[in-house]
Amino acid sequence: MRALLASPLGFLIGLSLGALGGGGSILAVPALVYAAGQSPKEATTTSLVLVAMTAVIGILPHWRAGRVRLVPGLLFGLAGIGGSLLGSHWNRSVDQDVLLLAFSGVMLVAGWAMWRRNREAPAPAPRPVGAAVAVTHVALDLPTVAKVLVAGSFVGLLTGFFGVGGGFVIVPALVLALRFSMPEAVGTSLLVITINAVIALGSRLDAGAIDWGTVIPFTIASLGGVVVGGRLAGQVDARKLTRWFVWLLVAVAVYTAVRSIIALT
Repeated sequence: MRALLASPLGFLIGLSLGALGGGGSILAVPALVYAAGQSPKEATTTSLVLVAMTAVIGILPHWRAGRVRLVPGLLFGLAGIGGSLLGSHWNRSVDQDVLLLAFSGVMLVAGWAMWRRNREAPAPAPRPVGAAVAVTHVALDLPTVAKVLVAGSFVGLLTGFFGVGGGFVIVPALVLALRFSMPEAVGTSLLVITINAVIALGSRLDAGAIDWGTVIPFTIASLGGVVVGGRLAGQVDARKLTRWFVWLLVAVAVYTAVRSIIALT
C-alpha cells in the first residue's frame, strides 16, 4: 500500500526525465527510502530497474534520429562492467546511512553539473525536417582509449554503488574525450546507462534483493511520466525547468544528508 501511495513520485521522476532528458532518476533513491519505506540498499536496486527501463524507452527517439553511436557507446559501456560489478559489491558491505550520506553528495554534484550545462549550452539551432544528422568521427588513439576506460569505469562504479544512471558524467565525458556533439552524447549516454544498469542488476538478482511489489507500480508510473514529459519537452522552457529541478535536487540532497548524519550520530 505504501509503495502504491509513493508511485506518483515515480511519475514526477519520469516527467523530469522526459522533459529534461536526464537527471530525474537520481531522485528515485530518496523517494523510495523516505516515501516507499525501502531500505537504502533495496532502493538502489529498485532504482537500477527504473534507470534501465527508462533508458531503454528514452533511447528510441534518439536512435530513430541517428543520434546513438553504437560502437563507441558499446565500448564505453563495456569499459564500465568492472566498475559496475565492484560498485554492487561495495553496496552490499557499506553501512546504509553512510550510503545515503554519500548519495547526497552525488546529488549535489549532479545538480552542479546540470546547472553548469544549462548555463553554458547554446540555444539549439533549427534543423530542417529530413536533414541528415552530422556524425562525429572518432580517432581511437591511446590517450582517447585511456580516457574512455577511466570515465567508463567511474560511471560503472556510480551505477553499481548508487543505482544511478550517471548521465551527468557520461555526457561531458563523451563530449570531451570523444568530441561528440551534444545531441550525440545525450543519445549515446542512454546506451551506456542501459549496459551499466543491466550489469549491476544481474549481479544483484541472485541475492533476491528486488522488491517487485514496489518496483512494478513505481516503474509503471515513471514510464508514464517519461511519455508525458517527452510530449511537453517542446512546449516548455527547458532552461527554466532545469533551474527549478536543480533547486529541488539540492533541497532533497540537504534533507538526505541531515537525516543520514542524525542517524550516524
